[in-house]
Amino acid sequence: MSIVGAVTEPHAYLRSQTRWRPVELAFWLATLLPYVLFPDYLVLASAIAITALFALSLDLILGYAGIVSLGHAAFFGLGAYTAGLAAKHGWGEPISGLALGGLVAGIVGYGASLIVARFRHLALIMITLGMGLLLEQAANSASWLTGGADGLQGVKMWPIFDVFRFDLYGKTAYGYSLGVLFIVFLVARRLINSPFGLSLRGIRENALRMPALGAPSRAHIRKIYTIAAVIAGFAGALLAQTTETVSLEAFGFQRSADVLVILILGGTGRLYGGLVGAIIFMVARDQFSGNTPQFWYFWIGILLVAVVMFLPNGVLGGLARLGALLRGRAP
Repeated sequence: MSIVGAVTEPHAYLRSQTRWRPVELAFWLATLLPYVLFPDYLVLASAIAITALFALSLDLILGYAGIVSLGHAAFFGLGAYTAGLAAKHGWGEPISGLALGGLVAGIVGYGASLIVARFRHLALIMITLGMGLLLEQAANSASWLTGGADGLQGVKMWPIFDVFRFDLYGKTAYGYSLGVLFIVFLVARRLINSPFGLSLRGIRENALRMPALGAPSRAHIRKIYTIAAVIAGFAGALLAQTTETVSLEAFGFQRSADVLVILILGGTGRLYGGLVGAIIFMVARDQFSGNTPQFWYFWIGILLVAVVMFLPNGVLGGLARLGALLRGRAP
């Protein structure tokens, strides 16, 4: 069934998409394995969960709505600095700090969506890149508030529910980050497998035709862009809370570029693409930077070129194609 056809007759399509598959359950159970198999890498596992959440936010606008962004780190940075500033000035409660970071990022994201919804393709790249650079320079200039190039110091987090303290080994940080990732993933999964999600995919394929089917393209783009900004704000707040530090790098172009690479590796428009891409990218970066600290981006570049050449739809796209071939050969 085509995307436009699914929008017009969504119920059967949605029922088939909302069922939990055994491989999905296995994936989420496997996320608990670092506590047992890799207890010394829980800090890395926490960073992977936060990066996966950030990649999920970008996938909602890029993979499903076709909105290309090179400045998505702007919302990540807003969430990080909001949660960090709240903790620095005496309010270190994690859950409310997380919500506040998402709220601030969402408000700015809605304002930006009023501009973003009016443009497509190359213009979007320039607009989103410009907004990201503007916020980064604004944070750098307001050194009295953000710490400027020295970063935000003095972030002190309270225990989660007054019980679970953040430790140096990453046990609480990973559980907290993984829990937030899972909850947000459930919401995103429900959102994408709804008539609204089908409309987004229709807008991605043919933005001019969708209004004729009753889907207001600009209104839908504003909604999903705001939602993506909120999720990116959550990811930034998580980083600030689990590391108890915030730097200008949270706004940096490099972060926006890295998350785009992550989606290319995992596969866009698949929900799990950002999660799988984050695991591949972060583990590869950890290994490459440990073996060749000066040239690790060279190996990341080779990995990216290989994926684009041999798996143009990402790792999950390649696995899906392999599964289709195997089913085709099966009796």
